[in-house]
Amino acid sequence: MAKIIQLSEPEAALRLLLLDVCEYIGTLDGYSKPHLRFTGGWVRDKLLGTASNDIDIGIDTMTGLSFGMRMKEYLELPEAKAKHPQSALAKLAKIEANPEKSKHLETVATKILGFEIDLVNLRKETYSEDSRNPQIEFGNPVEDALRRDATVNALFYSLEKCEVEDLTDQGLNDIRDKIIRTPLCPYQTFKDDPLRVLRAIRFASRLGWSIDKKAEQAMSAYDIGNALKTKISRERVCIELIKMLKGPRPYQAFGLIDRLDLYHTIFTMFSEESTHAVKTKHWKESYGQLRAVVSAVTGDPSQSPEPSNRLMNIRSILLSNPIDAPNDVYHAWLLCAFVPWARVSPAVPQKPKGKAPLRPAALVARDGLKADNQTVKLIDNAVRDLNDIIHIKDAANVADPPLTFPLGPGQESPIRSKQGMAIRRWGPYWRSSVMFALLTQIAENSDDNDEELLEGYAQWLKQLKHLDLLDVYRIEPMVTSQHLLEHIHPNPGAWMSKALDMGIAWQLAHPGSTDIEAALLEIKSKKNELGPMTLKRKGIQ
Repeated sequence: MAKIIQLSEPEAALRLLLLDVCEYIGTLDGYSKPHLRFTGGWVRDKLLGTASNDIDIGIDTMTGLSFGMRMKEYLELPEAKAKHPQSALAKLAKIEANPEKSKHLETVATKILGFEIDLVNLRKETYSEDSRNPQIEFGNPVEDALRRDATVNALFYSLEKCEVEDLTDQGLNDIRDKIIRTPLCPYQTFKDDPLRVLRAIRFASRLGWSIDKKAEQAMSAYDIGNALKTKISRERVCIELIKMLKGPRPYQAFGLIDRLDLYHTIFTMFSEESTHAVKTKHWKESYGQLRAVVSAVTGDPSQSPEPSNRLMNIRSILLSNPIDAPNDVYHAWLLCAFVPWARVSPAVPQKPKGKAPLRPAALVARDGLKADNQTVKLIDNAVRDLNDIIHIKDAANVADPPLTFPLGPGQESPIRSKQGMAIRRWGPYWRSSVMFALLTQIAENSDDNDEELLEGYAQWLKQLKHLDLLDVYRIEPMVTSQHLLEHIHPNPGAWMSKALDMGIAWQLAHPGSTDIEAALLEIKSKKNELGPMTLKRKGIQ
Protein backbone atom coordinates (compact mmCIF):
# COMPACT_ATOMS: atom_id res chain seq x y z
CA MET A 1 0.00 0.00 0.00
CA ALA A 2 1.23 3.50 -0.85
CA LYS A 3 2.93 5.40 1.94
CA ILE A 4 2.05 8.80 0.47
CA ILE A 5 -1.00 10.77 1.60
CA GLN A 6 -2.43 13.52 -0.55
CA LEU A 7 -3.13 16.47 1.72
CA SER A 8 -6.05 18.79 1.16
CA GLU A 9 -5.33 22.50 0.84
CA PRO A 10 -6.25 23.22 4.51
CA GLU A 11 -4.18 20.22 5.67
CA ALA A 12 -1.20 21.42 3.65
CA ALA A 13 -1.55 24.90 5.19
CA LEU A 14 -1.66 23.33 8.67
CA ARG A 15 1.47 21.30 7.91
CA LEU A 16 3.41 24.42 6.81
CA LEU A 17 2.30 26.35 9.89
CA LEU A 18 3.42 23.57 12.24
CA LEU A 19 6.77 23.21 10.47
CA ASP A 20 7.34 26.97 10.85
CA VAL A 21 6.61 26.64 14.57
CA CYS A 22 9.18 23.83 14.80
CA GLU A 23 11.79 26.02 13.07
CA TYR A 24 11.02 28.84 15.50
CA ILE A 25 11.34 26.59 18.55
CA GLY A 26 14.70 25.34 17.25
CA THR A 27 16.05 28.90 17.49
CA LEU A 28 15.15 29.29 21.18
CA ASP A 29 17.68 28.78 23.96
CA GLY A 30 17.18 25.52 25.83
CA TYR A 31 15.05 23.93 23.08
CA SER A 32 15.84 21.53 20.30
CA LYS A 33 13.82 21.51 17.11
CA PRO A 34 10.87 19.14 17.52
CA HIS A 35 9.73 16.67 14.89
CA LEU A 36 5.99 16.30 14.46
CA ARG A 37 3.75 13.49 13.30
CA PHE A 38 0.05 13.25 12.65
CA THR A 39 -0.92 10.11 14.53
CA GLY A 40 -3.59 7.46 14.88
CA GLY A 41 -7.09 7.80 13.51
CA TRP A 42 -6.43 10.66 11.07
CA VAL A 43 -3.78 8.62 9.25
CA ARG A 44 -5.99 5.53 9.13
CA ASP A 45 -8.97 7.49 7.83
CA LYS A 46 -6.95 9.32 5.17
CA LEU A 47 -5.60 6.01 3.86
CA LEU A 48 -9.18 4.73 3.72
CA GLY A 49 -10.29 7.80 1.80
CA THR A 50 -12.28 9.28 4.67
CA ALA A 51 -11.91 12.93 5.64
CA SER A 52 -11.22 13.67 9.31
CA ASN A 53 -11.35 17.00 11.08
CA ASP A 54 -9.73 15.67 14.28
CA ILE A 55 -5.95 15.41 14.29
CA ASP A 56 -3.69 14.18 17.08
CA ILE A 57 -0.17 15.58 16.77
CA GLY A 58 2.72 13.65 18.34
CA ILE A 59 5.72 15.68 19.50
CA ASP A 60 9.09 14.05 20.16
CA THR A 61 10.97 16.55 22.37
CA MET A 62 8.46 18.44 24.51
CA THR A 63 5.00 18.30 26.03
CA GLY A 64 1.90 19.35 24.21
CA LEU A 65 1.44 22.30 26.55
CA SER A 66 4.97 23.56 25.99
CA PHE A 67 4.63 23.27 22.21
CA GLY A 68 1.28 25.03 22.31
CA MET A 69 2.67 27.97 24.26
CA ARG A 70 5.63 28.34 21.89
CA MET A 71 3.23 28.19 18.94
CA LYS A 72 1.22 30.99 20.49
CA GLU A 73 4.41 33.06 20.84
CA TYR A 74 5.35 32.42 17.22
CA LEU A 75 1.97 33.57 15.88
CA GLU A 76 2.51 36.94 17.60
CA LEU A 77 5.64 37.60 15.52
CA PRO A 78 5.27 40.06 12.60
CA GLU A 79 6.60 37.55 10.07
CA ALA A 80 4.13 34.93 11.30
CA LYS A 81 1.21 37.38 11.09
CA ALA A 82 2.21 38.20 7.53
CA LYS A 83 2.48 34.53 6.52
CA HIS A 84 -0.38 32.83 8.40
CA PRO A 85 -4.04 33.77 9.05
CA GLN A 86 -4.67 35.56 12.33
CA SER A 87 -7.44 33.09 13.02
CA ALA A 88 -4.93 30.23 12.91
CA LEU A 89 -4.93 29.59 16.64
CA ALA A 90 -7.93 29.47 18.92
CA LYS A 91 -7.75 29.54 22.72
CA LEU A 92 -5.54 26.77 24.05
CA ALA A 93 -7.36 24.34 26.32
CA LYS A 94 -5.13 22.42 28.70
CA ILE A 95 -6.33 18.88 29.43
CA GLU A 96 -5.02 17.43 32.65
CA ALA A 97 -4.22 13.74 32.95
CA ASN A 98 -7.54 11.92 33.47
CA PRO A 99 -7.32 8.10 33.39
CA GLU A 100 -11.10 7.66 33.23
CA LYS A 101 -11.13 9.52 29.92
CA SER A 102 -8.03 7.73 28.63
CA LYS A 103 -6.06 10.98 28.81
CA HIS A 104 -3.07 9.56 30.63
CA LEU A 105 -0.90 12.60 30.04
CA GLU A 106 -1.36 16.34 29.95
CA THR A 107 -2.29 17.44 26.45
CA VAL A 108 -3.42 20.64 24.79
CA ALA A 109 -6.55 20.93 22.69
CA THR A 110 -6.97 23.80 20.27
CA LYS A 111 -8.53 24.68 16.94
CA ILE A 112 -6.18 25.52 14.10
CA LEU A 113 -7.36 26.44 10.58
CA GLY A 114 -10.67 24.72 11.27
CA PHE A 115 -9.13 21.47 12.58
CA GLU A 116 -9.68 20.11 16.09
CA ILE A 117 -6.13 19.53 17.29
CA ASP A 118 -4.70 17.60 20.24
CA LEU A 119 -1.03 18.24 21.00
CA VAL A 120 0.73 15.52 23.00
CA ASN A 121 4.25 14.20 23.35
CA LEU A 122 5.22 10.73 22.18
CA ARG A 123 5.19 8.31 25.09
CA LYS A 124 5.55 4.79 26.36
CA GLU A 125 3.34 3.13 28.95
CA THR A 126 3.93 0.60 31.71
CA TYR A 127 0.95 -1.18 33.29
CA SER A 128 0.45 -2.71 36.72
CA GLU A 129 -1.60 -5.85 37.37
CA ASP A 130 -4.53 -4.14 39.07
CA SER A 131 -5.12 -1.04 36.97
CA ARG A 132 -5.62 -0.02 33.35
CA ASN A 133 -4.03 3.37 34.13
CA PRO A 134 -0.38 3.13 33.06
CA GLN A 135 2.77 4.80 34.25
CA ILE A 136 3.71 7.34 31.58
CA GLU A 137 7.16 8.28 30.33
CA PHE A 138 8.48 10.17 27.33
CA GLY A 139 8.94 7.73 24.48
CA ASN A 140 10.31 7.49 20.99
CA PRO A 141 8.15 6.98 17.86
CA VAL A 142 8.46 3.17 17.94
CA GLU A 143 7.47 2.97 21.62
CA ASP A 144 4.50 5.26 20.98
CA ALA A 145 3.37 3.11 18.05
CA LEU A 146 3.70 -0.17 19.93
CA ARG A 147 1.64 1.04 22.92
CA ARG A 148 -1.44 1.56 20.75
CA ASP A 149 -4.50 -0.69 20.63
CA ALA A 150 -4.33 -1.67 16.94
CA THR A 151 -1.76 -1.60 14.17
CA VAL A 152 -4.08 0.45 11.96
CA ASN A 153 -4.21 3.08 14.73
CA ALA A 154 -0.41 3.05 15.10
CA LEU A 155 0.40 4.65 11.74
CA PHE A 156 2.09 8.05 11.72
CA TYR A 157 2.39 10.75 9.08
CA SER A 158 5.73 12.57 9.19
CA LEU A 159 5.27 16.26 8.52
CA GLU A 160 8.90 16.58 7.41
CA LYS A 161 9.03 13.55 5.11
CA CYS A 162 5.42 13.84 3.88
CA GLU A 163 4.99 10.09 4.15
CA VAL A 164 3.34 7.44 6.28
CA GLU A 165 5.49 5.69 8.88
CA ASP A 166 4.48 2.11 9.67
CA LEU A 167 6.64 1.49 12.72
CA THR A 168 4.90 -1.78 13.62
CA ASP A 169 5.59 -3.13 10.10
CA GLN A 170 2.00 -4.40 10.03
CA GLY A 171 -0.36 -1.42 9.85
CA LEU A 172 -0.32 -0.84 6.09
CA ASN A 173 -0.73 -4.55 5.35
CA ASP A 174 -3.59 -4.78 7.86
CA ILE A 175 -5.38 -1.87 6.19
CA ARG A 176 -4.96 -3.63 2.86
CA ASP A 177 -6.21 -6.93 4.30
CA LYS A 178 -8.90 -5.28 6.47
CA ILE A 179 -7.74 -6.81 9.76
CA ILE A 180 -7.78 -5.48 13.32
CA ARG A 181 -4.58 -6.67 15.02
CA THR A 182 -2.69 -5.58 18.13
CA PRO A 183 0.91 -4.30 17.67
CA LEU A 184 2.20 -6.51 20.53
CA CYS A 185 1.07 -9.79 22.09
CA PRO A 186 -2.75 -9.57 22.12
CA TYR A 187 -3.14 -11.27 25.48
CA GLN A 188 -0.83 -8.78 27.19
CA THR A 189 -2.35 -5.88 25.28
CA PHE A 190 -5.84 -6.73 26.53
CA LYS A 191 -4.62 -7.64 30.00
CA ASP A 192 -2.98 -4.23 30.33
CA ASP A 193 -6.10 -2.38 29.26
CA PRO A 194 -9.21 -4.59 28.88
CA LEU A 195 -11.16 -1.70 27.36
CA ARG A 196 -9.18 -2.46 24.19
CA VAL A 197 -11.37 -5.56 23.79
CA LEU A 198 -14.41 -3.35 23.21
CA ARG A 199 -12.45 -0.93 21.07
CA ALA A 200 -11.35 -3.80 18.82
CA ILE A 201 -14.98 -4.84 18.40
CA ARG A 202 -16.03 -1.25 17.73
CA PHE A 203 -13.38 -0.67 15.08
CA ALA A 204 -14.06 -4.02 13.41
CA SER A 205 -17.81 -3.29 13.23
CA ARG A 206 -17.28 0.30 12.17
CA LEU A 207 -14.96 -0.65 9.31
CA GLY A 208 -16.52 -4.00 8.45
CA TRP A 209 -13.20 -5.77 9.04
CA SER A 210 -12.23 -9.03 10.73
CA ILE A 211 -10.23 -9.39 13.93
CA ASP A 212 -6.96 -11.30 13.95
CA LYS A 213 -7.49 -14.89 15.18
CA LYS A 214 -4.90 -14.63 17.95
CA ALA A 215 -6.53 -11.43 19.14
CA GLU A 216 -9.94 -13.12 19.17
CA GLN A 217 -8.56 -15.98 21.26
CA ALA A 218 -7.18 -13.51 23.80
CA MET A 219 -10.42 -11.50 23.83
CA SER A 220 -12.44 -14.60 24.71
CA ALA A 221 -10.11 -15.72 27.52
CA TYR A 222 -11.82 -15.95 30.92
CA ASP A 223 -9.32 -13.76 32.78
CA ILE A 224 -9.48 -11.07 30.11
CA GLY A 225 -13.28 -11.03 30.42
CA ASN A 226 -12.99 -10.88 34.19
CA ALA A 227 -10.52 -8.00 33.94
CA LEU A 228 -12.92 -6.17 31.62
CA LYS A 229 -15.65 -6.61 34.20
CA THR A 230 -13.60 -5.55 37.23
CA LYS A 231 -10.91 -3.13 36.01
CA ILE A 232 -12.95 -0.96 33.66
CA SER A 233 -15.56 1.50 34.84
CA ARG A 234 -19.04 0.63 33.66
CA GLU A 235 -19.42 4.15 32.28
CA ARG A 236 -16.54 3.46 29.87
CA VAL A 237 -18.13 0.16 28.85
CA CYS A 238 -21.41 1.98 28.17
CA ILE A 239 -19.68 4.62 26.05
CA GLU A 240 -18.07 1.97 23.84
CA LEU A 241 -21.37 0.10 23.53
CA ILE A 242 -23.23 3.25 22.46
CA LYS A 243 -20.60 3.94 19.81
CA MET A 244 -21.07 0.41 18.46
CA LEU A 245 -24.85 0.76 18.36
CA LYS A 246 -24.68 4.13 16.61
CA GLY A 247 -22.10 2.86 14.14
CA PRO A 248 -22.81 1.43 10.68
CA ARG A 249 -22.76 -2.29 11.64
CA PRO A 250 -24.21 -2.99 15.12
CA TYR A 251 -25.08 -6.53 14.01
CA GLN A 252 -21.37 -7.27 13.48
CA ALA A 253 -20.58 -5.93 16.96
CA PHE A 254 -23.30 -8.16 18.45
CA GLY A 255 -22.00 -11.11 16.46
CA LEU A 256 -18.50 -10.66 17.90
CA ILE A 257 -19.81 -10.16 21.45
CA ASP A 258 -21.90 -13.31 21.04
CA ARG A 259 -19.25 -15.48 19.39
CA LEU A 260 -16.46 -14.42 21.77
CA ASP A 261 -18.69 -15.17 24.79
CA LEU A 262 -18.60 -11.58 26.08
CA TYR A 263 -22.33 -11.00 26.55
CA HIS A 264 -22.38 -11.80 30.27
CA THR A 265 -19.29 -9.66 30.78
CA ILE A 266 -20.87 -6.58 29.23
CA PHE A 267 -24.53 -6.99 30.20
CA THR A 268 -24.15 -7.95 33.83
CA MET A 269 -25.80 -7.31 37.19
CA PHE A 270 -22.65 -8.46 39.04
CA SER A 271 -24.80 -11.22 40.50
CA GLU A 272 -23.56 -14.59 39.28
CA GLU A 273 -26.93 -16.23 39.94
CA SER A 274 -28.88 -13.63 37.97
CA THR A 275 -26.40 -13.41 35.12
CA HIS A 276 -26.16 -17.18 34.67
CA ALA A 277 -29.95 -17.33 34.33
CA VAL A 278 -29.66 -15.35 31.09
CA LYS A 279 -29.51 -17.51 27.97
CA THR A 280 -28.04 -16.18 24.75
CA LYS A 281 -28.39 -19.28 22.56
CA HIS A 282 -31.05 -17.72 20.31
CA TRP A 283 -30.00 -14.07 20.63
CA LYS A 284 -28.39 -14.24 17.17
CA GLU A 285 -31.83 -14.81 15.65
CA SER A 286 -32.93 -11.48 17.14
CA TYR A 287 -30.04 -9.34 15.93
CA GLY A 288 -30.05 -11.15 12.62
CA GLN A 289 -33.73 -10.34 12.12
CA LEU A 290 -33.24 -6.74 13.18
CA ARG A 291 -30.49 -6.41 10.60
CA ALA A 292 -32.95 -7.64 7.97
CA VAL A 293 -35.60 -5.13 9.07
CA VAL A 294 -33.18 -2.20 9.17
CA SER A 295 -31.76 -3.17 5.78
CA ALA A 296 -35.16 -3.67 4.12
CA VAL A 297 -35.16 -2.00 0.72
CA THR A 298 -37.21 1.16 0.36
CA GLY A 299 -39.47 2.05 -2.49
CA ASP A 300 -42.85 0.93 -3.76
CA PRO A 301 -43.95 -2.15 -1.72
CA SER A 302 -45.98 -3.42 -4.66
CA GLN A 303 -42.81 -3.70 -6.71
CA SER A 304 -40.78 -5.53 -4.04
CA PRO A 305 -40.73 -9.32 -3.79
CA GLU A 306 -41.53 -11.13 -0.55
CA PRO A 307 -40.24 -11.15 2.12
CA SER A 308 -38.93 -7.57 1.63
CA ASN A 309 -42.52 -6.39 1.30
CA ARG A 310 -43.31 -7.61 4.81
CA LEU A 311 -40.11 -6.22 6.31
CA MET A 312 -40.68 -2.87 4.64
CA ASN A 313 -44.12 -2.63 6.26
CA ILE A 314 -42.57 -3.28 9.66
CA ARG A 315 -39.69 -0.89 9.11
CA SER A 316 -41.85 1.92 7.73
CA ILE A 317 -43.89 2.00 10.93
CA LEU A 318 -41.53 0.90 13.70
CA LEU A 319 -38.37 2.59 12.45
CA SER A 320 -39.88 5.44 10.47
CA ASN A 321 -37.21 6.94 8.23
CA PRO A 322 -33.73 6.36 9.69
CA ILE A 323 -32.52 9.60 8.12
CA ASP A 324 -35.23 11.68 9.77
CA ALA A 325 -35.46 9.70 13.01
CA PRO A 326 -32.06 8.06 13.64
CA ASN A 327 -32.94 7.37 17.27
CA ASP A 328 -35.59 4.86 16.14
CA VAL A 329 -32.85 2.63 14.73
CA TYR A 330 -30.53 3.23 17.69
CA HIS A 331 -33.29 2.36 20.17
CA ALA A 332 -34.06 -0.82 18.22
CA TRP A 333 -30.43 -2.01 18.49
CA LEU A 334 -30.26 -0.93 22.13
CA LEU A 335 -33.35 -2.93 23.05
CA CYS A 336 -32.13 -5.88 20.98
CA ALA A 337 -29.12 -6.03 23.29
CA PHE A 338 -31.45 -6.78 26.21
CA VAL A 339 -33.57 -9.48 24.57
CA PRO A 340 -31.79 -12.23 26.58
CA TRP A 341 -32.94 -10.46 29.77
CA ALA A 342 -36.56 -10.10 28.62
CA ARG A 343 -37.99 -12.98 30.67
CA VAL A 344 -35.78 -12.77 33.76
CA SER A 345 -38.02 -12.20 36.78
CA PRO A 346 -37.30 -9.49 39.37
CA ALA A 347 -35.50 -10.77 42.47
CA VAL A 348 -37.66 -8.49 44.63
CA PRO A 349 -41.42 -8.95 44.10
CA GLN A 350 -43.64 -5.90 43.86
CA LYS A 351 -45.25 -4.84 47.12
CA PRO A 352 -49.04 -4.56 47.20
CA LYS A 353 -50.01 -1.06 46.01
CA GLY A 354 -46.31 -0.23 45.87
CA LYS A 355 -44.28 1.08 42.97
CA ALA A 356 -43.06 -1.69 40.69
CA PRO A 357 -39.31 -2.31 41.04
CA LEU A 358 -37.13 -2.00 37.99
CA ARG A 359 -37.09 -5.14 35.86
CA PRO A 360 -33.74 -6.97 35.72
CA ALA A 361 -33.04 -5.76 32.18
CA ALA A 362 -33.37 -2.16 33.36
CA LEU A 363 -31.18 -2.88 36.38
CA VAL A 364 -28.47 -4.15 34.04
CA ALA A 365 -28.69 -0.86 32.15
CA ARG A 366 -28.70 1.25 35.32
CA ASP A 367 -26.17 -0.58 37.48
CA GLY A 368 -24.23 -2.70 35.00
CA LEU A 369 -23.78 -0.01 32.36
CA LYS A 370 -24.52 3.21 34.25
CA ALA A 371 -26.92 4.21 31.48
CA ASP A 372 -28.87 7.47 31.71
CA ASN A 373 -32.38 7.58 33.14
CA GLN A 374 -34.08 7.87 29.75
CA THR A 375 -32.37 4.69 28.54
CA VAL A 376 -33.25 2.82 31.73
CA LYS A 377 -36.89 3.87 31.41
CA LEU A 378 -37.02 2.87 27.74
CA ILE A 379 -35.78 -0.63 28.59
CA ASP A 380 -37.97 -1.02 31.68
CA ASN A 381 -41.11 0.02 29.78
CA ALA A 382 -40.34 -2.35 26.91
CA VAL A 383 -40.06 -5.30 29.31
CA ARG A 384 -43.10 -4.15 31.30
CA ASP A 385 -45.31 -4.02 28.21
CA LEU A 386 -43.94 -7.14 26.51
CA ASN A 387 -46.79 -9.51 27.32
CA ASP A 388 -49.43 -6.83 26.84
CA ILE A 389 -48.13 -6.04 23.35
CA ILE A 390 -48.10 -9.69 22.33
CA HIS A 391 -51.63 -10.16 23.67
CA ILE A 392 -53.00 -7.06 21.90
CA LYS A 393 -51.26 -8.02 18.64
CA ASP A 394 -52.57 -11.59 18.72
CA ALA A 395 -56.11 -10.45 19.59
CA ALA A 396 -56.13 -7.97 16.72
CA ASN A 397 -55.00 -10.59 14.21
CA VAL A 398 -57.82 -12.99 15.06
CA ALA A 399 -60.50 -10.33 15.38
CA ASP A 400 -63.00 -9.51 12.67
CA PRO A 401 -61.62 -7.13 10.04
CA PRO A 402 -62.06 -3.47 11.07
CA LEU A 403 -64.84 -1.41 9.55
CA THR A 404 -64.05 0.59 6.45
CA PHE A 405 -62.26 3.69 7.61
CA PRO A 406 -63.18 6.49 8.01
CA LEU A 407 -66.41 5.42 9.67
CA GLY A 408 -69.83 6.56 8.54
CA PRO A 409 -72.38 8.45 10.71
CA GLY A 410 -73.45 6.46 13.76
CA GLN A 411 -70.78 3.80 13.34
CA GLU A 412 -68.30 2.94 16.04
CA SER A 413 -65.13 0.89 16.16
CA PRO A 414 -64.50 -0.92 19.46
CA ILE A 415 -61.28 -2.42 18.09
CA ARG A 416 -59.95 1.07 17.33
CA SER A 417 -60.71 2.09 20.88
CA LYS A 418 -59.05 -0.99 22.37
CA GLN A 419 -55.94 -0.74 20.19
CA GLY A 420 -55.64 3.01 20.63
CA MET A 421 -55.90 2.85 24.41
CA ALA A 422 -53.23 0.16 24.45
CA ILE A 423 -50.83 2.37 22.50
CA ARG A 424 -51.51 5.27 24.85
CA ARG A 425 -50.80 2.92 27.74
CA TRP A 426 -47.41 2.00 26.21
CA GLY A 427 -46.46 5.64 25.72
CA PRO A 428 -44.69 7.73 23.07
CA TYR A 429 -41.94 5.12 22.55
CA TRP A 430 -44.46 2.36 21.81
CA ARG A 431 -42.79 1.64 18.46
CA SER A 432 -39.56 0.73 20.25
CA SER A 433 -41.46 -1.45 22.71
CA VAL A 434 -43.21 -3.28 19.87
CA MET A 435 -39.87 -3.86 18.15
CA PHE A 436 -38.56 -5.34 21.42
CA ALA A 437 -41.58 -7.66 21.58
CA LEU A 438 -41.00 -8.78 17.99
CA LEU A 439 -37.30 -9.48 18.58
CA THR A 440 -38.08 -11.32 21.82
CA GLN A 441 -40.62 -13.54 20.06
CA ILE A 442 -38.12 -14.21 17.27
CA ALA A 443 -35.65 -15.50 19.88
CA GLU A 444 -38.36 -17.60 21.54
CA ASN A 445 -39.81 -18.97 18.32
CA SER A 446 -39.03 -22.67 18.79
CA ASP A 447 -40.63 -23.90 15.56
CA ASP A 448 -38.53 -21.52 13.45
CA ASN A 449 -41.63 -20.26 11.63
CA ASP A 450 -40.43 -16.67 11.59
CA GLU A 451 -42.32 -15.78 8.42
CA GLU A 452 -45.67 -16.40 10.10
CA LEU A 453 -44.61 -14.34 13.10
CA LEU A 454 -43.40 -11.47 10.92
CA GLU A 455 -46.60 -11.59 8.90
CA GLY A 456 -48.62 -11.29 12.11
CA TYR A 457 -46.74 -8.16 13.14
CA ALA A 458 -46.86 -6.68 9.63
CA GLN A 459 -50.63 -7.16 9.40
CA TRP A 460 -51.23 -5.75 12.87
CA LEU A 461 -49.11 -2.66 12.18
CA LYS A 462 -50.87 -2.22 8.85
CA GLN A 463 -54.17 -2.30 10.73
CA LEU A 464 -52.96 0.33 13.20
CA LYS A 465 -52.01 2.56 10.31
CA HIS A 466 -55.39 1.93 8.63
CA LEU A 467 -57.13 2.97 11.85
CA ASP A 468 -55.00 6.13 12.07
CA LEU A 469 -53.55 5.13 15.44
CA LEU A 470 -49.80 5.55 14.90
CA ASP A 471 -49.72 8.89 16.73
CA VAL A 472 -52.69 8.28 19.01
CA TYR A 473 -50.67 9.07 22.14
CA ARG A 474 -50.74 12.72 21.02
CA ILE A 475 -54.50 12.98 20.77
CA GLU A 476 -56.09 15.86 22.67
CA PRO A 477 -58.92 14.68 24.98
CA MET A 478 -62.31 15.99 23.93
CA VAL A 479 -63.66 15.55 27.46
CA THR A 480 -61.68 17.72 29.87
CA SER A 481 -61.40 17.85 33.66
CA GLN A 482 -63.70 20.85 33.67
CA HIS A 483 -66.37 18.86 31.84
CA LEU A 484 -66.12 16.12 34.46
CA LEU A 485 -66.46 18.54 37.37
CA GLU A 486 -69.48 20.19 35.78
CA HIS A 487 -71.33 17.10 34.58
CA ILE A 488 -70.13 14.07 36.58
CA HIS A 489 -69.18 15.18 40.10
CA PRO A 490 -68.02 18.51 41.60
CA ASN A 491 -65.31 16.97 43.77
CA PRO A 492 -61.95 16.33 42.04
CA GLY A 493 -60.13 13.12 42.89
CA ALA A 494 -58.49 9.95 41.64
CA TRP A 495 -61.69 9.02 39.81
CA MET A 496 -61.02 11.73 37.24
CA SER A 497 -58.12 9.87 35.67
CA LYS A 498 -60.33 6.85 34.95
CA ALA A 499 -63.09 9.10 33.66
CA LEU A 500 -60.74 10.92 31.29
CA ASP A 501 -59.60 7.55 29.93
CA MET A 502 -63.23 6.58 29.37
CA GLY A 503 -63.70 9.80 27.42
CA ILE A 504 -60.68 9.11 25.24
CA ALA A 505 -61.82 5.52 24.68
CA TRP A 506 -65.21 6.81 23.45
CA GLN A 507 -63.43 9.40 21.31
CA LEU A 508 -61.30 6.70 19.67
CA ALA A 509 -64.33 4.51 19.00
CA HIS A 510 -66.10 7.46 17.33
CA PRO A 511 -63.39 9.20 15.26
CA GLY A 512 -64.42 12.54 13.87
CA SER A 513 -67.27 13.00 16.34
CA THR A 514 -67.40 16.18 18.43
CA ASP A 515 -70.43 15.11 20.48
CA ILE A 516 -69.19 15.81 24.02
CA GLU A 517 -72.62 15.08 25.48
CA ALA A 518 -72.55 11.55 24.07
CA ALA A 519 -69.10 10.99 25.53
CA LEU A 520 -70.27 12.25 28.94
CA LEU A 521 -73.31 9.96 28.79
CA GLU A 522 -70.92 7.03 28.23
CA ILE A 523 -68.94 8.04 31.32
CA LYS A 524 -72.11 8.45 33.40
CA SER A 525 -73.26 4.97 32.39
CA LYS A 526 -70.04 3.58 33.90
CA LYS A 527 -70.01 5.81 36.96
CA ASN A 528 -69.92 2.84 39.31
CA GLU A 529 -66.50 1.89 37.85
CA LEU A 530 -64.91 5.20 38.83
CA GLY A 531 -64.55 4.53 42.54
CA PRO A 532 -65.18 6.92 45.46
CA MET A 533 -65.97 10.51 44.48
CA THR A 534 -66.11 12.12 47.93
CA LEU A 535 -63.38 14.62 48.69
CA LYS A 536 -62.12 14.52 52.24
CA ARG A 537 -61.32 18.00 53.50
CA LYS A 538 -61.02 19.49 56.94
CA GLY A 539 -64.55 19.44 58.35
CA ILE A 540 -66.03 18.01 55.15
CA GLN A 541 -66.74 14.42 54.15
